[in-house]
Amino acid sequence: MSPTPRRRPIGTARLTRGRASALEARPAAALSTTNGKGRLAERLEVRKTYKLYIGGQFPRTESGRAYEVFDARGRLLANACRATRKDIRDAVRAARKAVPDWAGKTAFNRGQILYRIAELMEGRREQFVAEVMAAEGVAAIDRWVWYAGWADKFSQLIGSVNPVNGSYFNFSVPEPTGVVGIIAPESSSLLGLVSRLAPVIVSGNTAVVLSSQSRPLPAVTLTEVLATSDVPGGVVNLITGLRGELVQHLAGHMDVNGLDAFGLDPAQAAAIEQLGTENVKRVSRPPSRGLDGYDWLSPAAQSPYLIGQFLETKTVWHPIGA
Repeated sequence: MSPTPRRRPIGTARLTRGRASALEARPAAALSTTNGKGRLAERLEVRKTYKLYIGGQFPRTESGRAYEVFDARGRLLANACRATRKDIRDAVRAARKAVPDWAGKTAFNRGQILYRIAELMEGRREQFVAEVMAAEGVAAIDRWVWYAGWADKFSQLIGSVNPVNGSYFNFSVPEPTGVVGIIAPESSSLLGLVSRLAPVIVSGNTAVVLSSQSRPLPAVTLTEVLATSDVPGGVVNLITGLRGELVQHLAGHMDVNGLDAFGLDPAQAAAIEQLGTENVKRVSRPPSRGLDGYDWLSPAAQSPYLIGQFLETKTVWHPIGA
């Protein structure tokens, strides 16, 4: 006499190897109801909150203000933080605190960290592509990899062994400047930003970045990558907001050692450079014709000599045979 087959309890899902159950296969949206009769429920989109990035954290601006960001068709994309002078001060303080640890790392270690950023960006490539043009998103990742490879090589290119009249070795060794303020390009929201940020931090500098005003979203997404990478908090700090309210405060801050004004037009850069003279900031200015039509994929936009713009040269004398 054959045994009576067991009955499976009503309402349970049957699981078989290599075959998903009906419950598992059903989309999550199909399980939500509005009246218990299986009709799909409408849901509100979860909107992303865009914040500043200071000291490895994501604070809101101290003012509590925001401004609207639109796409090319005039559609509202998001509300970005409208930062203030105090946010600039907080970012510079965080960058200054991070200098000893970041500059003290070996060049090889900094190269590994920059390469890790590229790895994480690769994992978010679809998100970057959704926020900028596809070619720009891919090129920005490759640029991180390129500068990561220069981390332990630029000193051989920029430094030197100098001939002297005496029994001494004389070395010129490049060292980081310190805290660098970066005014990111307005139109090239990701590739332009990476092209100016990577050569600054690869040598041991820390950065306070003022993002594109009209296209800040890729920059914010980049800081989310940085926050989950091996970059210590404070090495990169991002400020979003209205440039007219923030540029002068960044350029005139006495604890900022260098200023990358490449993202400004030449006339603005000349005025900002005057603010930096009080503490003798190193200043990188844009091309004389401005950035209209500038090719961010050209060799000039990716060069080891860009690393040298924010380096100091230390000369060391050492007796031969000692």
